[in-house]
Amino acid sequence: MKGAHEIFWASVAEQDLLRIVRYIAEEDAGAALKILNRIKVATARLDRSPKRGRVVPELLKHGISRYREIVIKPWRVIYRIEAEKVYVLSVIDGRRNVEDVLLERLLD
Repeated sequence: MKGAHEIFWASVAEQDLLRIVRYIAEEDAGAALKILNRIKVATARLDRSPKRGRVVPELLKHGISRYREIVIKPWRVIYRIEAEKVYVLSVIDGRRNVEDVLLERLLD
């Protein structure tokens, strides 16, 4: 049975994931594949329960509540829900400041 929501990956989120996997693969290809699988499985589950992720706290303090995240330590997958669609927007290292990462992206 198909989930109620369709999941779309933004190109920047795909690039984030690719960078993470490549970086880990330099040391351990097996670990890179495990991380890739963990992130893909976790995001695929959003089709049935997209609101399971929390609102991104750093954005909420600025009154922005439309972005949610799931945490696959140490990564944070940021997404938004629109009608019957889930848009995966970013995969960020949770050890970094989200505000700094978003500002860098706006300036690029």
